Amino acid sequence: MAFEFYKRGQGYYTRLCTAIATGMLSALGCNALYEKLEVLQSDNKIWFQVGIPMVLFLGLVYAIFKVLNTPKFADFLIATEGEMKKVSWATWKEVRTSTIVVIVVLLLMATILFAVDMGLGFGFDFIYER
Repeated sequence: MAFEFYKRGQGYYTRLCTAIATGMLSALGCNALYEKLEVLQSDNKIWFQVGIPMVLFLGLVYAIFKVLNTPKFADFLIATEGEMKKVSWATWKEVRTSTIVVIVVLLLMATILFAVDMGLGFGFDFIYER
């Protein structure tokens, strides 16, 4: 059958997110094509301007469906979702603490670099004025 899902219940979220992302990219590309076709000087302008991107989008949706259901690619997405379930994710407290440390170190380094830059600038100005 043309619309069967390969290993239907496995890798659901990974496949869904991949399908949504590629579908959105396809829609954005077809929208760009729609805007490019505004320059047509034809009596049937609206049919070309809307029809060509629409047919292309439907073809891309079908291609995305077929690619996501090829055994090799689907098995890769299923394995990816399985590995992501094994990941030990940081707690909210760890993320917040790490973010604060990064921001503080960044501000400290920016201050040190600013001071060195200003010191070298004043030093070179002093040398070149003599």
